[in-house]
Amino acid sequence: MYAIVKAGGRQEKVTVGETITVDRIDAAAGSSVSFPALLVVDGASVTTDPKVLSSIKVTGEVIDEVKGPKIDILRYKNKTGHRRRQGFRAQHTRVKITAISGAK
Repeated sequence: MYAIVKAGGRQEKVTVGETITVDRIDAAAGSSVSFPALLVVDGASVTTDPKVLSSIKVTGEVIDEVKGPKIDILRYKNKTGHRRRQGFRAQHTRVKITAISGAK
């Protein structure tokens, strides 16, 4: 069984026991979080009905916070010698999926 959930502005395919990395969630390590299910596949049956999906909960446990890869930003203007360098690392949260409950 797997589910497609909305997490951090993106859609993620998750199964029970899998660890995913999502945009930062304001929750302490060890706390429980839930995600809205957009689609659930259980063997041959596929659930896409919003009324049924509203009762399905995908829960996970926050493991820790990590930083994403560094993005180098370089601004350059021609013929003036103007250069500006900047870097950015996004904050992410690692979540272990513990249950997909409410599915048949």
